[in-house]
Amino acid sequence: MQETEKDPIPEHKPYIAASEFIPEFTPKAIILGAIFGIIFGAASVYLGLKVGLTVSASIPIAVLAISIFKKIGKATILESNIVQTIGSAGESVAAGVVFTIPALLFLAGGIDYFQYFQIFVLAFAGGILGVLFMVPLRKSLIVKEHGNLPYPEGTACADVLIAGETGGKLAEKVYYGLGIAFLYKLFMSIIGLWKDVPAYVFDKTSVMPNASISAETTPELLGVGYIIGPKIAGVMMAGAVLSYLVLVPLISFIGGNSTMIIAPGDIPIGKMNPDDIRSFYIKYIGAGAVTFGGIMTLIKTLPTIVSAFKDSFKDLRKGKEAGVEKLRTQRELPISYVLIGSLILVLFIAFIPKIEVGILPAIMIVIFGFFFVTVSSRIVGIIGSSSNPISGMTIATIMATCLIFVAIGWTGDAKQPIALIVGSIVCIASANAGATSQDLKTGYIVGATPIKQQLGLLIGVFVSTIAIGFTLKLLVDTYGIGVKTPGHDHPLGAPQAILMSTIIKGLLSHKLPWSLVIIGMGVSAVMELCGISSLAFAVGAYLPFSTTSPIFVGGIVKWIIEKRAKSKAEAESELGPGALFSSGLIAGGALTGIAIAALYAIKPGKSDISILQMINTGIADKLGTTGDILGIVAFVVLAIVLWYFASRKTKELA
Repeated sequence: MQETEKDPIPEHKPYIAASEFIPEFTPKAIILGAIFGIIFGAASVYLGLKVGLTVSASIPIAVLAISIFKKIGKATILESNIVQTIGSAGESVAAGVVFTIPALLFLAGGIDYFQYFQIFVLAFAGGILGVLFMVPLRKSLIVKEHGNLPYPEGTACADVLIAGETGGKLAEKVYYGLGIAFLYKLFMSIIGLWKDVPAYVFDKTSVMPNASISAETTPELLGVGYIIGPKIAGVMMAGAVLSYLVLVPLISFIGGNSTMIIAPGDIPIGKMNPDDIRSFYIKYIGAGAVTFGGIMTLIKTLPTIVSAFKDSFKDLRKGKEAGVEKLRTQRELPISYVLIGSLILVLFIAFIPKIEVGILPAIMIVIFGFFFVTVSSRIVGIIGSSSNPISGMTIATIMATCLIFVAIGWTGDAKQPIALIVGSIVCIASANAGATSQDLKTGYIVGATPIKQQLGLLIGVFVSTIAIGFTLKLLVDTYGIGVKTPGHDHPLGAPQAILMSTIIKGLLSHKLPWSLVIIGMGVSAVMELCGISSLAFAVGAYLPFSTTSPIFVGGIVKWIIEKRAKSKAEAESELGPGALFSSGLIAGGALTGIAIAALYAIKPGKSDISILQMINTGIADKLGTTGDILGIVAFVVLAIVLWYFASRKTKELA
């Protein structure tokens, strides 16, 4: 991804001139942004735990802000921008949290760290560092590179805000998605009219022993598939096919008649079901594939990384021009505040009770944090936040941290949570820095005041982390994660977090099954040699088949829409009705999932039966195979509804 010299670009003229002073950082904008930060932060926790993916929230928040302000009274474009700036912080911080912190549950002694207070502190520290470290990069990446780095979500969000000045109806597509997702999950998961995970497992004596196909027929996964598009969804599906329809039957065929126990398994392969084979073997192959894919993504962006660092350090050396009165659109947090704030945060992390990572890990957080904040902020300017390889950066951080720990003799079980804490704060900072960059790009285009956006982002981090910690604890306690346990028959996958714990435990205990990991790396290497994104393929191989298949269906719907589109611009529009309706499906499905968790957790009086168990009819389970068929039919109908909304033309916001 080499960058070439660009011709000088004309002086940028924001939509609201620097000389104009209109309402911006107002109480109503702050309050509405905080509400959206809580809502989308909670929804992103659910989505990230379920599929290991999140999507940018800036555009749907901007659309909703415009719609709400038109109902409650007129607001300026800069107030709407503050709403999406504060609100988007919740989604980005949640992504970093769910990719890492749940891994504490799988590490020695990690359960002591998986408490609300610790989750809040880690999320808050990482989110704030992401904002502070991005401040000195704004001039280099947003201002100087305005004509070269598109920042796709940030630019599209600015288009929404500017178009919103003339009024419109795009927001109703998000509301339709929210409502339909709620009704769908009400009938499926609360009332229980059809199965939510139709599945078929091939017999052990069949031509494809232990192969399985399944689909978690939820609206949020369908929406994710539509937004990421057919190419990425198809590559992910290919990875799932390799794991569940090739590798699992192959392992069953070769070891089906053997009575030997092959490590890391603890029972003969002939006695294993598909879940056992995935847990003992496929998981490590997938971990190796994801690790290699993440590292390859970083290698490909090395020219971008080097360029970002050169420009950033040049600007830092120049410092602030003395005696020059800055325009409104140039005012931002002073660099002294950034340095002092970062130092206080790091010392806080090093010595705060119940965490106490110490000085060395705190120093590593600063070094790795600033490095990957720079990487993240630059990368999203080219490929967008939704494609930001946060997991690859986190894997690289954790591997480097573990290797440093091994070199100095920190190999005991007690060091496993410390290594994860370093990785989690860096991951959260990198994720939030990417979203911060998009927000600052939006503000640069519409003429926002940078310091007010930066203060808004700090508020968004604080408010959203309050909800993120609560939501994460609720979902983990209600659903469970990773593996089935008594009372948790449908655990959330938490694929990224489980991967992080696997890497840490293996490296620090010297017990990583390297043969399987290297096989997975070889699979990703084959994909790279074929010119295919190995990271997307690896994530598909690592996720359950039931998760990847509905995402693939969403991608197919998007492919059909693209084939019918009259132009490439129309097909790829971030503002299309399909994308907005899908955002509604994702938010509605995720929020309903959180509500379902609450209904399951609440047990009236002294009863052992939850409200959800009282409401659920159990019809789907009684119907047997018919319940599976009804689930498939319902999901097909939902896909048709998505196609219907996506195929309808929308005149901007009119």
